[in-house]
Amino acid sequence: MSETVSHSFGHLPPNTAGLGHVFARPKVVAGLCVIVLAGLGWFYLGLLFAATDAGGFGLLQALCGPLQDESWTIRDVGIVASMWCAMTLAMMLPSAAPMILTYTEIADTAARKAEHIISPFMLAAGYATVWIGFSFAATLAQIVVMRAGLLDAGMTSTSGVFSGAILIFAGAYQFSTLKNACLTRCRQPFPFFFTNWSTTRAGVFRLGLKQGLYCLGCCWAMMLVMFATGVMNVVWMAALGIVMTTEKMLTGRRFTYAVGVALMVLGTAIVLATLEAHWPLPT
Repeated sequence: MSETVSHSFGHLPPNTAGLGHVFARPKVVAGLCVIVLAGLGWFYLGLLFAATDAGGFGLLQALCGPLQDESWTIRDVGIVASMWCAMTLAMMLPSAAPMILTYTEIADTAARKAEHIISPFMLAAGYATVWIGFSFAATLAQIVVMRAGLLDAGMTSTSGVFSGAILIFAGAYQFSTLKNACLTRCRQPFPFFFTNWSTTRAGVFRLGLKQGLYCLGCCWAMMLVMFATGVMNVVWMAALGIVMTTEKMLTGRRFTYAVGVALMVLGTAIVLATLEAHWPLPT
């Protein structure tokens, strides 16, 4: 979908012309991309929660029970994969808003010069493709850990050591060189867009793919925390989404390091508490 600022809607009825002017503005389209897609993710997750019974199982137990006894089907895996896709859309698209809005600012400048531009929908599609790929990888990982008995039918961790290890790993990753490099790219998308600007659909889709890969490199370890806290724990979903969005909007590394320390402290405490419960120290 291409856009220019020179559209004329005078021949249309007033209401239709008004909508035409709105949707010819890249910033409006970008905002709708983020709100609608993230909203759909949360809506689907809400349906899954609504389908559970008061004990917190219901549909979750129906989905995950087969995975534990190895009688699962492609349909079961597909539903779990759709859950992960909804989670990533709900958690990651808001954090991509600054990147998408940066694209639209450049597109607005080009549009004012009557230059050909491509809708930010293509950029968002490329970005979402990366995280959909991650969702399928996370689904396979969930199958593995459930077969190992590390997640129960409610998608909650059954091992304090397992949960603590994930939290410690995610916290340590906050200090890594790869995390820093990818976070810098996520925080400063303007030079990337300015250098690699494209006026073709395929080109803009590739821009979204590359930015999605930077975001993946920045946030994949944080997403794994869901295995430690409960895959369907909506409080942790929201909290991690806020953390990942916040660290992309800030400058410097203090917040990122603080999150890393907090995760490692929490993980260490869980591991020690688990070990103490199994092998209490002599008094």
